[in-house]
Amino acid sequence: MEIMTDQGFRKTIKYLRALVIVSLIGISCMLIFLIGILAYAKILGPPPLAVPQSTLIFADDGTLIGETNNGQKRYWAKLSDISPDLVNATISIEDRNFYEHHGFDYKRIAGAVIADVKALAKVQGASTITQQYARNLFLEHDKTWKRKLTEAFYAIRLEMNYSKKQILEGYLNTIYYGHSAYGVEAASQFFFGKKASQLTLAEASMLAGIPKGPGLYSPLSSLENAKARQTIILQTMAKNGYISKNKAEAAAQEPLKIVGEHTTPRVKVAPYFQDAVRNALKNQLKLGDRTIALGGLKVYTTLNLKQQEAAEKQIQTYVDSESDIQVGLVAMDPKTGFVKAMVGGRDYEKSPFNRAVQAIRQPGSTIKPLLYYAALENGFTPSSTMRSEMTTFKFDNGHGDYTPHNFNNKYADGEITLAQALAVSDNIFAVKTHLFLGEEILIETARKFGLSTKMAEVPSLALGTSGVRVIEMANAYSLFANGGKKVHPILVTKVEDYNGNVIFEANSEPENVLDTAKAFVMTQMLTGIFDQKLNGYARVTGSTIAKELTRPYAGKSGSTETDSWMIGFSPQLVTAVWAGYDVGKPIELPAEKSYAKTIWANFMEEALDGKPVKAFKPPKEGVVGVYVDPANGKLATKDCPVRRLTYFEEGTEPTDYCTDHIGSTADDGPVKDGGTKKIPWYKKIFPWGN
Repeated sequence: MEIMTDQGFRKTIKYLRALVIVSLIGISCMLIFLIGILAYAKILGPPPLAVPQSTLIFADDGTLIGETNNGQKRYWAKLSDISPDLVNATISIEDRNFYEHHGFDYKRIAGAVIADVKALAKVQGASTITQQYARNLFLEHDKTWKRKLTEAFYAIRLEMNYSKKQILEGYLNTIYYGHSAYGVEAASQFFFGKKASQLTLAEASMLAGIPKGPGLYSPLSSLENAKARQTIILQTMAKNGYISKNKAEAAAQEPLKIVGEHTTPRVKVAPYFQDAVRNALKNQLKLGDRTIALGGLKVYTTLNLKQQEAAEKQIQTYVDSESDIQVGLVAMDPKTGFVKAMVGGRDYEKSPFNRAVQAIRQPGSTIKPLLYYAALENGFTPSSTMRSEMTTFKFDNGHGDYTPHNFNNKYADGEITLAQALAVSDNIFAVKTHLFLGEEILIETARKFGLSTKMAEVPSLALGTSGVRVIEMANAYSLFANGGKKVHPILVTKVEDYNGNVIFEANSEPENVLDTAKAFVMTQMLTGIFDQKLNGYARVTGSTIAKELTRPYAGKSGSTETDSWMIGFSPQLVTAVWAGYDVGKPIELPAEKSYAKTIWANFMEEALDGKPVKAFKPPKEGVVGVYVDPANGKLATKDCPVRRLTYFEEGTEPTDYCTDHIGSTADDGPVKDGGTKKIPWYKKIFPWGN
């Protein structure tokens, strides 16, 4: 028994000896590895402390239109020019052992690990100022092991080759404070309207709290959160010996005046468009805020400077400078989806809210082309007729009723065709069609056309009572102009990194969504809003601007009590214009009701000036063009006073001839004094006519 015990003892000693040897070998390997890393870091030498580069934004012709973070290089502040309170507040809250460690705070790391284990989640960070500076200079902010290890290596190189003063100065000049303010100088001027050297203790302690989460701790985002974090920082400063407890309490109670404005001039060229570009880089390309602002990217956009200038000029020319009414405009190439012009409001400096892409407003009758396309899919034709008269519609099993009205309460009090109903924007015809198809059909069709906003299944949906976005409506109409092919609005065509490598290139491959024949039939009907010969009992809705137009257009206007729209297109360009008050105030002045149409007409003419005049060409097969009497939709005879070439999907064209004018000697158009015929504008331009 004693022999076995002795043998066991010897085995234990032998095991322990082996364990010690293995441990020593492991420690030696670890030391060799660490020495190797340090040696490699030394061999590489100091990493370049280059100031992050501005991102450049270009128009479609290569003209530079914008530069992100313009003030960064100008506002680099030396450590001696930064308020000591801000320096101390930053060190106190971000890395209180900054001057003692060599890039890594091991006690803090251990504490963070314990806290995370207890919470079973990542609840506490342990990055030092050196590590954060390394990340700001050289890395993205993704949370991968590769990034963390690379960050650690850069931190080693920074600590080996630069002084604490250089590291701290660099960190304070590269950290992001939100609202496009990078670095303490830009942030100080934005939030408090003063230099970083002039900050008070109260201002410095609030500013130091923002980088943890600009969207959460900025006083402009949440003053309550900002004050709470300021108090924590002041208490930490007192605890760490930077200030007294009395000073901390006094600073916490000191009232602050938040300015919230950049002192440098804002971008003047298409500012709403440039904001939309930045949002596209962030949300569609998934680039971080720091990469967008400081990554030295070259962003090539779709903006056409001539068309952008035309859009801004027309709005400035036709909208009363004393009015508070706002305007949103989007113009795009229907073949590619390239957005050529964008206006999100009348004054970016006063309101950067982009009404072209952010606002959701009622489209009124501009929704009707989508409804009538659905009707074409369900057996309707341009000659389909319904009775237009004041009508009360019953719904909810008779528990509710709805009585829509036409403009000025004008009704045909008889049968009208679909083409005529569209041209004069008859609301009774629209609601009847909507209810006949089923209220869910228009919603399904709207989704097909790219509208993403929520819509209610109600009778009034046919009259555009559910909100939409301007850019989505422009894109929806592009499907008609593009022969039924769907593209998506594109603002950025290519992005290069600071080395010139292409990291993104747009793909505008169209998708077949609509039936080509039906899309053309709808397009040809939309030319009718400018053709007074379609008039039966009311003016066509485009009559007030028809005289301004010198080429073929298709389109639709729309209005509600608070919104005015005009959306239309040529084969080369589709444009949507909205006008209204931000607060939903009714549009009452006649001039304000005409803004959308007037701006659209004059913009289209100027934007297309110098480009070839193109007509809407019917597809090679699938449609048939016949002359009809627009009053009844039947085949026209030589006796009909008005004959209009109208396209139908092949097999759906009318077969009955008009018999309303047999024996009439009326000519095909009105006659002026002296016997000179008045030639409608469309007859001079369109390949069809009578």
